[in-house]
Amino acid sequence: MRYDFDTVIDRNRTNSVKWEFMHLFAPDAPQGTLPLWVADMDFPCAEPIIAALHERVDKKIFGYSSPETGEYYRAVCSWYQHRFNWYVNSDDIVFSPGVVPALGYLLEILTEQGDGVIIQPPVYHPFSGKITACGRTIVNNPLLYRDGYYTMDFADLEKKARDPGNKVLLLCSPHNPVGRVWRREELQRLGRICLDNGLYIIADEIHYDLVRRGVAHTPLATLFPGEKHRIITATAPSKTFNLAGLQLSHIIIHDKELRSRWLCYVRDKISYGGPNPLSLAAVQAAYMYGEDWLEAVLAYLDDNVEFLRSYLRRHLPGVILPPPEGTYLAWLDFRAYNLPQDELFARMVRAGVLLENGIKYGREGEGFLRLNFACPRKILATALERMAGTLA
Repeated sequence: MRYDFDTVIDRNRTNSVKWEFMHLFAPDAPQGTLPLWVADMDFPCAEPIIAALHERVDKKIFGYSSPETGEYYRAVCSWYQHRFNWYVNSDDIVFSPGVVPALGYLLEILTEQGDGVIIQPPVYHPFSGKITACGRTIVNNPLLYRDGYYTMDFADLEKKARDPGNKVLLLCSPHNPVGRVWRREELQRLGRICLDNGLYIIADEIHYDLVRRGVAHTPLATLFPGEKHRIITATAPSKTFNLAGLQLSHIIIHDKELRSRWLCYVRDKISYGGPNPLSLAAVQAAYMYGEDWLEAVLAYLDDNVEFLRSYLRRHLPGVILPPPEGTYLAWLDFRAYNLPQDELFARMVRAGVLLENGIKYGREGEGFLRLNFACPRKILATALERMAGTLA
């Protein structure tokens, strides 16, 4: 099937946070502002997913539902095996309405008040929010940024991993917002440091399917088969298939005792009743029949990256684009313009482009903005023209 990602779909009257409620986050945004901030795509979902949802709606009843069928687990686990050569036992999968809530649950289970949790800023801002909300201590292991490229600071990580007060590392892989897809050797070194010092690793791998042509994602747990009981992997179909609003994620916990604690926590503390019936239908169809759509999306995103890179080179040469090896998010370095962060963000808003403010990702994000390029090229081109105009 040939998919059309160039047509602009009107997302008004769909309760879209990204489009209809952007003014709650940017009150000064003028009419007609283009929202390239929230990480969902402006592309139509795969036809097999839409068909599966229609079929499920036609059943007419939407009671409490469970994924405990062989067909559902085969769809999910076969995807891991096929895409990453990663064998996951279905018994190791637990469910959460999203990866971000799961991070909070896991920190409550794995740590005590005041314990240190290591993160690698600039990094997805809910990481720090969840750590603080749980009463744990943020321990920063900032990424190194040289010549427009990010790497891990292993010397600093080793120092912080040796501190007995630090219990967990939150890994973002692929990394949001900087776009790095960590190489096997980087992951091996990180994992070895953490595991040798008794840390748990929670690997947020939600963007694992979204990598550029010629780039491969490696699930961390595959590198440490004998020690995977200390690695929890958070995955979801939401970024891959644009299903964020259906709120379902798969959390892979290999340790039986930890799974038991998870199940007790979600039952006794939050009364999470399990995935909703529409989510289950959509996810099963996505993993069984959605690969052609995903490959088409990846090709379109690759072309959007090239368009973005070319436009910046010609019209905004002061902006540095660290290579977006993964995700559909561009981490743009505006520091050459010497603008205060608030003014940089405000200029874009006044120009009718809403991006994510880099300072949300830690002080390392000062001078940066995050741009979501999972949109029709016409929208991307107009947004870039407005950005160039306001910086001219």
